[in-house]
Amino acid sequence: MGAAPKTELIAPTRRAFLRGGLATSALLATGQWGFPSAWAQPAEPGVLYAGPMQGYLAARSAVVWLQTPGAAEVALEYAPEDRPDDKKRTAVRRTDASGQFCAHLVMDDLAPGTRYRTVALVNGKAAADRAIVVRTQPIWLFRGPPPDVTVLTGSCAYVNDPAFDRPGKPYGGGYDIYGPMTQERADLMVWLGDNLYYREVDCQSPQGMALRYRQQRGFAPLDAFLRSAPQVAIWDDHDYGPNDSDASFEFKNASLDLFKTYWANPTYGVGNVAGVFTKTSIADADIFLLDDRWWRSADATSPGERGKVMFGPAQMRWLKNALLHSRARFKIVAAGGQLFNDDDAYEGWNQFPLERADFMGWLQQYRIPGLVFLSGDRHISELIRYPRPIYGGKRDYPLCEFTCSPLNSGPAKGDGDPNRVAGTLVTERNYGVLKLSGEGKNRTLALMTKSVDGKVLWSHTLGLADLGWD
Repeated sequence: MGAAPKTELIAPTRRAFLRGGLATSALLATGQWGFPSAWAQPAEPGVLYAGPMQGYLAARSAVVWLQTPGAAEVALEYAPEDRPDDKKRTAVRRTDASGQFCAHLVMDDLAPGTRYRTVALVNGKAAADRAIVVRTQPIWLFRGPPPDVTVLTGSCAYVNDPAFDRPGKPYGGGYDIYGPMTQERADLMVWLGDNLYYREVDCQSPQGMALRYRQQRGFAPLDAFLRSAPQVAIWDDHDYGPNDSDASFEFKNASLDLFKTYWANPTYGVGNVAGVFTKTSIADADIFLLDDRWWRSADATSPGERGKVMFGPAQMRWLKNALLHSRARFKIVAAGGQLFNDDDAYEGWNQFPLERADFMGWLQQYRIPGLVFLSGDRHISELIRYPRPIYGGKRDYPLCEFTCSPLNSGPAKGDGDPNRVAGTLVTERNYGVLKLSGEGKNRTLALMTKSVDGKVLWSHTLGLADLGWD
């Protein structure tokens, strides 16, 4: 779609709210995360600004995120689709300027494997035109085979904002991609970072960063997709801070607060170890979501310096323990940047060789089966097959990394990645699909890249034997 004006891509109920607001520098001086007092007036009953969006979804509970155009009392009303009169309501929450007019609402006491029609209530009136279906996870372990599931993934979602974009050709486009993604009716979407792009002026203050989040969530094609399936996310540099940002970013705490406000992950970090890393599970897959920015050393640090880290010791201890604890057939590890591309042209874990070597040595020691890796960032998609050495008289299975990018930012041409699987380089806007299907020894994980209009560009299927299961 190219450089269509943003107001043409925003739902009519939100156009007036946004028109002129995002381009007014005076909004940054309010001292309240960028929202002037006029925006804190009560929202019109039954009107949402964005959402509802499903976040973390379990068998007996679900977290749903939403955002109102002003101060409001909000709740969810829900009932099983086959028993519409059996209605329940969540606790009432109040949205206000200090919380970005966002709310996380918890649906509990749910039945596993059940579809719930869910409607948001805003100041006592239903936003009926934005009803969603919440599908709880089924109970299958110790009872039968795991269900077949579809997981979507992608990264680098740039929405044009001419008042703050760099001069020249618009960088964002391909917004039609959210139509096919919505039609997938996926069981989960995993966002791989650069889920929005802070502009240079945004990163000068937490207020500017907050305004960027609100602009992104008010984008109608994206909003429609976010309502279609559960969503979990990690970040990379552009939705954490400036380009190639690291642990030194002065507003990192504000950035983390915003991430927690706008996404509804299971957790954010663990114990006293901060960040956005967490774990979620679906069917017979555990998905380990890593944070490659919060603890990151500067890229300019010498590669051989022992303290140079991309994830940091505490996060790596968590990952190793979590992998050892996991009994899932498929252990999917997701990071914002590439892990096993050994071309030195761009950011990647190869620039942190000691930390990566430590992890690879640990993998050789413990022979973890079922590993598959996801990454974004690169503005290309590709499948990487990373060979491993013979250990204990047996060659470990090669590690597969599925890089998926970009959704809406400008595509790149790719580099000389020596580990790329032939025929998998994609240099156009795209999204990724992971399909878990089959039973017993015939269980497979299919990886595929799809175009803006939903056509399969390539597909690669991994069986259990490909992932180290004897």
